[in-house]
Amino acid sequence: MLLQLEQECLDVYKRKVDLAVKSRAHLLQTLADARVELTNLLSALGEKTYVGIVGTIKEQLAAIAPALEKLWKQKDERIKEFSDVQSQIQKICAEIAGTSDKVESPTVNESDLSLKKLDEFHAQLQELQKEKSDRLHKVLEFVSTVHDLCAVLGMDFLTTVTEVHPSLNDSTGVQSKSISNETLSRLAETVLALKEDKKQRLQKLQELATQLIDLWNLMDTPPEERSLFDHVTCNISASVDEVTIPGALALDLIEQAEVEVERLDQLKASRMKEIAFKRQSELEEIFAQAHIEIDTEAARAKILSLIDSGNVEPAELLADMDNQIVKAKEEALSRKEILDKVEKWMSACEEESWLEDYNRDENRYNASRGAHLNLKRAEKARILVNKIPDEYAMLRQDREEEKKRLRDQKKFHEQMSKEQESMFGATPSPARQPSTKKVVGPRANGGANGSSSRRLSLNAHQNGSRSINRDGKRDNRPVAPVNYVAISKEDAASQISGTEHLPSTP
Repeated sequence: MLLQLEQECLDVYKRKVDLAVKSRAHLLQTLADARVELTNLLSALGEKTYVGIVGTIKEQLAAIAPALEKLWKQKDERIKEFSDVQSQIQKICAEIAGTSDKVESPTVNESDLSLKKLDEFHAQLQELQKEKSDRLHKVLEFVSTVHDLCAVLGMDFLTTVTEVHPSLNDSTGVQSKSISNETLSRLAETVLALKEDKKQRLQKLQELATQLIDLWNLMDTPPEERSLFDHVTCNISASVDEVTIPGALALDLIEQAEVEVERLDQLKASRMKEIAFKRQSELEEIFAQAHIEIDTEAARAKILSLIDSGNVEPAELLADMDNQIVKAKEEALSRKEILDKVEKWMSACEEESWLEDYNRDENRYNASRGAHLNLKRAEKARILVNKIPDEYAMLRQDREEEKKRLRDQKKFHEQMSKEQESMFGATPSPARQPSTKKVVGPRANGGANGSSSRRLSLNAHQNGSRSINRDGKRDNRPVAPVNYVAISKEDAASQISGTEHLPSTP
């Protein structure tokens, strides 16, 4: 019995020892697992190594448990942060790619939940947010440009912009608008297309405005009727960017201008004769100012026959007359220098004639009213006469010598008459010698017919001449000098000054 009891006690003790061994091994395994979990959490969270724990197994387990619980809570919070950041990143990436309707939940890598990794995700998110902001700004700029262009072109803005993407409607929030590459590309294409359409419409409208103004000027349209199309003509010289008024380039406005141009074209055809003769009058006026003779009656008869025959288009006839006007202006411009010289020449001759009359006036120095003005004019006239070319000066000198010869001859005849009267006591016959016959005119010093043919101011064959009418009065109209623009077509070039050449009279 004692042996049996001893054996039973040994068995009980052995079981107690085995149980204690198993319990200790379990505790050690639990402690080891806790240490591993602690190490993994610290590594995942990027924390420093935990300070070593001393004491019994149960004391160590009791110390590790709160640390593990804290780290687990921190891990859950860190996973949530990672999930939020990654969700925003995926959402923005999907918006940029245009696949925002296919966004999936992000997968968080729990093995790396460090703050460094979280900061990297935050930096990536900030870059994407900045890119999203820039893209949104571009989208809004494009939408604003489309709105302005549609307003100028008279187009429906909402229809145009929603064709690009439905989210671009005004009723959609700003943050909900599409910022994808495709949307930006289509918006850019839409803006380019609208700008090109605006450019073409403006060009068309400016052409119509030019035609309207030409037709108005052609037919002397009153300002009241022209003002009805001020909205068309106001942009005739505007650039594309300067046209910003809503509806300024609407299709109905362009069609209205086209209808008006067509109406005026038809009206022009019915008033063709009046318009053509108006152009012909302009052409004749240019020729008259240039001192070019043309057969006006023949020209008008030719125009009338062309219009009545119907063999020429009105536009072609007017274009041809416009070309003639341009050429006539060029011809007049080429003659301007010589005509100016002729004008100065004739003016000098006029002043010379006035100066001669002034010098013969014995009362020119009297203190009469206006005498000082005549004196000043005489000074200027002397300066101007001295500038007359040498050839004319020689003729003037010859004329003075002829005058002197006639005066001497007159004195000689008067002396002879007195001698005859004293010798014979009788008055000689009133008949005068042909050489002493005076020219009828206002000159007191009495020029003879020989001198009148030599004076440049009184002869049509010398420069700057004056004529004397049948009543003996001076005709103040100057006669053209030798180098004046030719009267006949054949002598057009030869009769202008010998040193200058002009094209012959048309």
